Amino acid sequence: MNIGIVCYPTYGGSGVVATELGMALAQKGHQIHFVTSHQPVKLNFLNHNLHFHEVFVENYPLFHYQPYNLALSSKLVESVEKYKLDLLHVHYAIPHAYAAYMAKQMLKDIGIDIPIVTTLHGTDITLVGSHPVYKPAVEFSINHSDAVTTVSQSLKNDTLRLFSIKKEIEVIYNFIDFEKIEAIEKDELLRCNLADPGERIMTHVSNLRPVKRILDVLRIFHKVQQQIPAKLILVGDGPDKEKANLLAKELGINEKVLFLGKSDEIRKILYLTDLFLLPSETESFGLAALEAMAEKTPVISSNTGGLPEVNIHGVTGFLSNVGDVDDMAKNAIYILENDQRLEEFKNNAYESAHQFSIDKILPKYEELYRRVIKNQM
Repeated sequence: MNIGIVCYPTYGGSGVVATELGMALAQKGHQIHFVTSHQPVKLNFLNHNLHFHEVFVENYPLFHYQPYNLALSSKLVESVEKYKLDLLHVHYAIPHAYAAYMAKQMLKDIGIDIPIVTTLHGTDITLVGSHPVYKPAVEFSINHSDAVTTVSQSLKNDTLRLFSIKKEIEVIYNFIDFEKIEAIEKDELLRCNLADPGERIMTHVSNLRPVKRILDVLRIFHKVQQQIPAKLILVGDGPDKEKANLLAKELGINEKVLFLGKSDEIRKILYLTDLFLLPSETESFGLAALEAMAEKTPVISSNTGGLPEVNIHGVTGFLSNVGDVDDMAKNAIYILENDQRLEEFKNNAYESAHQFSIDKILPKYEELYRRVIKNQM
């Protein structure tokens, strides 16, 4: 198949998933054309089946905000016509599904009817789409897609609750490519740089936005380290970093907290981690939790959104109500205080992560593509 993929080209979860999906499809022989404003950060062009088409937006003084939607629609028309694309797979309803719909209408004028698959990732629904200003456009974009998927059952339920949806929505989970998870030799020197002998390592990875509740991460750790020697590693950067720094000093744990900022060594850090903390206000899926589990790291998380579909309570970690720092700390201590119990949770996390292997998820997308293309004929 000849597939166009539209996504945000940044480190965000949806962009990473879309890029990994495209690269996996290219490995299977499909021609994949990424149409984005910049080259996706994870995109590897070693495969000749991968192509990138940049959306260029002219800078006109007349416009306070540059008309990216128009530029994207025009580029999609050009790409479909020039490269004979079979379908467009767009990630995020706004602006991508909306721009794809406009491209579809323009292409109809020259006798091309391109099907659109829209994947909803969360923010486009729970935060952006539910705002009255954007709601009509999001609703329209979903209902005029040829197929719609969400990354969790929870997000599907939210979409149906927030919008008047006439389309069938299919749940296709996010995934992990286990072939890319190379066996990482245990780096004792690196571990010594992160923690003292006998200390447990707890980790949180995010963009440090308020929705991630980074202050709860610190409060959980503060309670845990009072009973168990531990270090906390915070990976990422964002608006709540300074608040986290101040709280660490206020709680007297700043010497036990390592702020690593953005890192390309997340996989190695997770491998050395004993427990992953994700007390988010909301998570449409919980890709960070899945990535931790794939590195044999159990998870302490909130029970919101799609997290209960990933983190199995009492098996791969524990779930607590949003903001229940005491319960999360108690569960963390329960896992960390016993070596045998910790090893059992680690093994459970790793085994459970395999249900989200790309080998199981990729065929679902391929089958969906074939069905949509067939229905368009």
